[in-house]
Amino acid sequence: MIIGHDLLEKTCKNMIETILLCLDHATKGTIYRIGPMPELRSVRVTSGIREHGNGTIHWGLPAVSDYNPPGKTWDQYRDRPGRALEAMAWCVERQKSWTADNPYEDQRSVRKQLSGEPEDWHHMEPVLVKKSDLYGDGTADLQYPLNWKGVPIWQDTDYVVVAVIKIHFLPHTIQRGDRSTKVIKKLSRILGTEMFSLHIRETLSQVQSELTQERFASCNALAHELRNTLMKLSFIFSAINAEVGFLREQWEEEIRRSVAGLEDKSTLLRRLNELIENRLGRLNGHAELGALGRHLLLEQQEFLVTPLLPEQAEKWIHMKIQPKWQRLLSESAVWEDQRREIEDMLKRLKEAVWVGTDRSVADRLKHLPEEVRTLWPQLAYVEFSADKLPLLEQVLALLNHPGMDVPHKKHTQKVLSCLKALAEIIPDMETRTNRILDFMRNGTEKGLQDYWRPLMRAGESPSSAE
Repeated sequence: MIIGHDLLEKTCKNMIETILLCLDHATKGTIYRIGPMPELRSVRVTSGIREHGNGTIHWGLPAVSDYNPPGKTWDQYRDRPGRALEAMAWCVERQKSWTADNPYEDQRSVRKQLSGEPEDWHHMEPVLVKKSDLYGDGTADLQYPLNWKGVPIWQDTDYVVVAVIKIHFLPHTIQRGDRSTKVIKKLSRILGTEMFSLHIRETLSQVQSELTQERFASCNALAHELRNTLMKLSFIFSAINAEVGFLREQWEEEIRRSVAGLEDKSTLLRRLNELIENRLGRLNGHAELGALGRHLLLEQQEFLVTPLLPEQAEKWIHMKIQPKWQRLLSESAVWEDQRREIEDMLKRLKEAVWVGTDRSVADRLKHLPEEVRTLWPQLAYVEFSADKLPLLEQVLALLNHPGMDVPHKKHTQKVLSCLKALAEIIPDMETRTNRILDFMRNGTEKGLQDYWRPLMRAGESPSSAE
């Protein structure tokens, strides 16, 4: 990723400060930059330590660390026989988090492996960015890093790791999968979005600098760059919908807390998971059905934590969950005595995914202001695209309502405001790009000069016009 050091350091400090403010028992935060491929050099960007008592954060890098600039290359920290295992290698290669909730049994503590001394309680979270967002159509030509066996990593995933967040905690205050790790995972997605936005900004800046040095006759290269930029900016509405999905998740959580006796998808899915786990072992001798059952369990668990729109959720059930249950029930007698319960729960599950849109349910949340309980479900179940961008102003207004109480509200407002500003410039960029392409196909260099002239009269330079 193309990001200036000062800007990246400022962004990382803001993220560390946000995490430490959200988690009272967190004591220190560090963010490492990862890249580029295939070197995957891991370099410590900055560290912040909270001072006990007054909460002041002190910034800087430790005097001695293998990850201080210039850092360590992938070949230096990846898993390899005969070398101490590192949590950094786990996060980067597997794109999964690592939680040291028991330092005495931390299998990836280098200090413990080399000297037998435990380290501390900490959590490490990879920051992921989609390959398609970062590289456009060029993913087929990527040179992937290799593990110690010579096998390329990341070929079968849609993401690359661009950074790793490491947060230290007070002793005995963190566990794998607890609220703290979920908060860090949520904020890691925001950091990925911010880093990609900075990457886009730097990329655009480089393109603009090049344009000032080129003659108008080099319009083919200019149009190519602009098209690539627009392709990269296509991530914006995905990022907006991810933030709105968080608000949808919080709305459904508000319903679960406030409306007693209401059956929601989490209750049904946990029961379906329980039915699989309790009897999966009885499929011995049926390897294919056993694999199907394990796959179904994973998909139900993923469905449980994914904030989908009701239409998407129904499709998920129809395409991924129901067919696998039908096959297990038809090809095995393991769940025969529970068939009616399972079929009934699948039917109720399709109904439960719509509970957040039920106006009568919303009206039962009397502790919320009427405006909030009306607008929250209306806006949280919108799939944002260019034609629905004006509704984003209502989302920002809702977040500003004093009766709207959700975690990380200010940060969500900030992210959505930035994404809204980016989304609003896309139509103008597309119009100008199409006009340049039209001149390239049907006009001449003089035609391009005629296009730039009124912009320059209005005070725009050729570089700033794009």
